[in-house]
Amino acid sequence: MPSGPDGSQASGQLRPPGLGLLLAEARGLFELNASLLLSPVLMRAPRGDGHPVLALPGFLASDLSMGPMRRYLSELGYDAQAWRMGRNLGGLARMREALHARLAEIHAATGRKVSLVGWSLGGVYARDLALQSPEMVRYVVTLGSPFANDVRATNATRLYEALSGERVEDLAEVREAIAGDLPVPATSIYSRADGIVNWRTCLLRPSDRAENIEVYLASHVGLGVNPAALWAVADRLAQPEGEFWPFDRAGPFAIAYAPPEQAVSA
Repeated sequence: MPSGPDGSQASGQLRPPGLGLLLAEARGLFELNASLLLSPVLMRAPRGDGHPVLALPGFLASDLSMGPMRRYLSELGYDAQAWRMGRNLGGLARMREALHARLAEIHAATGRKVSLVGWSLGGVYARDLALQSPEMVRYVVTLGSPFANDVRATNATRLYEALSGERVEDLAEVREAIAGDLPVPATSIYSRADGIVNWRTCLLRPSDRAENIEVYLASHVGLGVNPAALWAVADRLAQPEGEFWPFDRAGPFAIAYAPPEQAVSA
């Protein structure tokens, strides 16, 4: 059955991004370089209040991939923490206990609620952690994370199942919960130009404490180092605990964000 350029099908079933978008993922290096060049602008983001932020890497990635994010947040005044579990080889059910233990360790050591920033699969973990332990979680930010709709619509699903030993279909109940509303404020940052994950799988249901932010032209592998995405993460985390207001797209990277109404349209 023919599919649209954005990975949709006439039947309504979602498809992984096409070959063109997948090959274009190489631009992630340019996004990193752009952030380095624009670091003086990025440092004008709202300052943090010192609360801990746990950075969760994507599938097949390690703490190294989240290094730029952690350094940026640390410079803004946050207590940025690594996950310390090596390479992320997947396994939502298998990783649950270790992730909860890491969250509890940070919460106990700091005496404060922990914000979670998860890239791709790391964002799926973050949403699950918030459901399991909302008393320890302050805020959840996901970056290109496939947690909604047909989560098989990625170019990494088969490899995930092979390495993790988990079939996506076997986690239906857990996936349904993760795709629903969270008990804490949440932001999903995504790009329609994502070459790994169909962007529709990243959409949460907007509410008075949950929103979607679309970054134009960002790649999947570059989303966690994209300057506009970094600014959005810093802005969201700077909100006082227990408060939430919509993201202001009028900052220095305004041109990089889709309007709010476009960010949720299919």
